[in-house]
Amino acid sequence: MEFHYAPGATPLDPDEAAGLVPTHITTQGDLNAWEQANILQGDRWAGRQKNRDLLDEGFVRELHKKMFDQTWQWAGTFRKSNKNIGVDWPQISLKLRDLLDNTRYQIEHQVFDPDEIVVRFHHQLVWIHAFPNGNGRHARLMADILTVRLGLPRMAWGGGTVALTSVGTIRETYLTALRAADQGQFTNLIEFARS
Repeated sequence: MEFHYAPGATPLDPDEAAGLVPTHITTQGDLNAWEQANILQGDRWAGRQKNRDLLDEGFVRELHKKMFDQTWQWAGTFRKSNKNIGVDWPQISLKLRDLLDNTRYQIEHQVFDPDEIVVRFHHQLVWIHAFPNGNGRHARLMADILTVRLGLPRMAWGGGTVALTSVGTIRETYLTALRAADQGQFTNLIEFARS
């Protein structure tokens, strides 16, 4: 199967691409639909985890696994190579632990308003880029779970998750907001997340 990547998406290396679980998939459209169905299973699983600490590496990995386990053999496993984005792969565990601890502190001490805490968490999770693929979708679902735990409605993410994985204006607005957040400007990403 030949993979096609939207702008800003992280290409898989050959070993990662070989980890595709379903053998019947032959087109990018089939893969996208299969992944979306798998992600919905992960979302339902997450909804049942009411008493789990989501700011825990085990939860982060297990959610990714539940979102992609019917699609990729490496689901829930940290990447083992560097990409065009993200921290050096040996630093993933350390940077993730720092993020989880910092987010816990921000919540306990109300460092920012809840939406900003969630969006900063999302941004940093994307920046770490812990997994070979699915990082944006995973980070948005993690952010949604955190938002609900903080007593707020889920984020809208520009009107829907499917549009964010496709080429178009919504994805470009999202990527532009992420780049602004790279520079410490979170307003656009907060507005996008709530739009």
